[in-house]
Amino acid sequence: MTQAFISGRKLLVALAFVASITSAQANTANPDTDTEARNEAIVRDAFEAWAAGGSVFELLSPDIVWTIHGSGPIAATHNGIEEFVERGAVPIVSRLTKPLMPDVHNIWAVDDTVIIRFDASSTTTSGNPYSNRYLWIFRMENGAVVKAEAFLDLVAYQDVLDNNEPRVQ
Repeated sequence: MTQAFISGRKLLVALAFVASITSAQANTANPDTDTEARNEAIVRDAFEAWAAGGSVFELLSPDIVWTIHGSGPIAATHNGIEEFVERGAVPIVSRLTKPLMPDVHNIWAVDDTVIIRFDASSTTTSGNPYSNRYLWIFRMENGAVVKAEAFLDLVAYQDVLDNNEPRVQ
């Protein structure tokens, strides 16, 4: 046998091996893809439930770490669901006549992270409209949000706090 024949045969064997591995990988479910699809579905369902009058906050772990990015009094990191609700959610919610209604533009999932871009609006206790644009980044574990980062117009948020009385509970 000639050297060219032996080299060609080795090349064919190598190509056949690569083709068999590629084919096997194509038929195997990717665990990351499954996790991404599951997390995206969980978040999408929660936002649909919120738009129908439910609450997206049911997704939050009791030990959530929620960061509101930006500058101003409301920008902070809240540790635990109770602190987040008391210091991050109640100040705005108590100054609205009805719950915020989300209008989701996009939801993306990558590994254990889900990114949601949405607008939300309501009416303040003084009768003025409130609307804001949001980008939330959730890190998920076992179907719950364990870490959240929120980006929004903090000036609009603060305006509602400064110019509207909280509802009497």
